[in-house]
Amino acid sequence: MGALGSGLGPRPAQLQGVAGQVPQHGIELAQSDFERVCDCVRHGKTLGLAPHLAQRGRCGTLGSGKRVSARRATVLGAGAILLWSTLASLTVLAGPIPPFQTTTIAFAIGGSVVALAAVVRGRASLMRPTPVSLALGVYGLFGYHALYFAALKLAPPAEAHLLNSLWSLLIVLLSGLLPGSRLKGRHVIGALIGLAAATLLVWSRLGAGDAAAPRLGFVLAFGCALVWSSYSVSSRLLAAVPSESVAAACLATSGLAAVCSFLFESWTSPSGATAWLALIALGLGPVGAAFLLWDIGMKQGDVSLLGVLAYASPVLSTGLLVILGLAAPTMVLAVACGLIVLAGVIATRPDRPGQPSEA
Repeated sequence: MGALGSGLGPRPAQLQGVAGQVPQHGIELAQSDFERVCDCVRHGKTLGLAPHLAQRGRCGTLGSGKRVSARRATVLGAGAILLWSTLASLTVLAGPIPPFQTTTIAFAIGGSVVALAAVVRGRASLMRPTPVSLALGVYGLFGYHALYFAALKLAPPAEAHLLNSLWSLLIVLLSGLLPGSRLKGRHVIGALIGLAAATLLVWSRLGAGDAAAPRLGFVLAFGCALVWSSYSVSSRLLAAVPSESVAAACLATSGLAAVCSFLFESWTSPSGATAWLALIALGLGPVGAAFLLWDIGMKQGDVSLLGVLAYASPVLSTGLLVILGLAAPTMVLAVACGLIVLAGVIATRPDRPGQPSEA
């Protein structure tokens, strides 16, 4: 595969070698995608993939500067899920800080930590993103968190976070609509169960005659799920971009949020040590290290297993909110948690041995 970076371009035999190697590293791209990548390399184009393929010279190092085993990558991805389970609680503990300001501070910390880690490990050169990967990263990181922080300020945190947790189910549905894939019956069943959970959460507030019904907060929470799921599915096409480039997306997100905060918000100083510690923890964990861990897990780990594990996040997050006294334990929350987990299990259930694939 060393000829990928040359002007001669890959020959058919080399192209077949790419298609054969990549699945070993947890990256699933159609043959047409490989043809497009090789065409980009031949003609010097940069669609987010070619520069890194040319840099590596072979597919064995796709995804990040140093390859890790699939098992270790999956464990790292699971670590991101654990960190994200603290996101709602830390956001509430940070106090009444405006959404864009929260995004600015948290991502400045997170981006700096990821960048520092890359420098210490001698991978600073891998932090440079492509224009496409940077644009997608800002869309996902900035769009999702601006909506998320706003939703948790406007709606009850437990209900808002559970609505947001539908992103994992939406990823399954959107993946089924990709070229070469097909939406299966279990996907539809899972979606309907997830919809039932969302309806239960919203109805418990809006249908009970709550005068301060947080309609906008619920809408924003569901918007979070849409943004993150579309970002995650689109990221599949940029599997060759090193994970260290997440640092650039985090810092760009912080800069954009700072501009929005200056234009639309009034600066609010964190009130007390608890608020400051919560903001720092946000940047270090769910808004910092988590994205690097998730990127590695998605590109080199067991994607199917991580998809199933992601459905534990709403249960862990809601449980933490209740334990910390930030949400009241109610039957509605318990039932909604159960429905969302059930939806995920059904939607990601593998075909039985011998059962013909619907894809």
